[in-house]
Amino acid sequence: MLKWIDILQFASKGNPVPHRRVEKTEEKWKEILTPEEFHITRKKGTERPFTGEHCEAIEPGKYSCKCCDTPLFDSTEKFDSRSGWPSFTQPVDPSSIKYKKDQSFGMIRVEVMCNVCDAHLGHVFNDGPPPSELRYCINSVSLAKQKI
Repeated sequence: MLKWIDILQFASKGNPVPHRRVEKTEEKWKEILTPEEFHITRKKGTERPFTGEHCEAIEPGKYSCKCCDTPLFDSTEKFDSRSGWPSFTQPVDPSSIKYKKDQSFGMIRVEVMCNVCDAHLGHVFNDGPPPSELRYCINSVSLAKQKI
């Protein structure tokens, strides 16, 4: 189980090695993603709170990266954080997420990205429920829901 100290170490000392890499040109990403998906996943945008399709729904299944279909989160780790974005306590595989210190907008946060294709997913915080106390706050548009 990942803890906040693990996240900070990844963000400062390097991320786990992904199982594979997916790289495309910006033009290719624009061809396969909607304008909103492109803005959020490739340009580090943020969807408005409480507007995403995965915000409140908790159905069995896995959530994959919208860009490369890498499994990222499982519904068993999803919880209602009342933040306005889907929230999870753990990724399905520690090597599926990349962590980066984010000092934009006058804040210090940890950005989370798909470790396979570098898609921006959201941020992780240390105010989640026990036992991990992690809250992966993720843009719905960056996720594709996989049914069981």
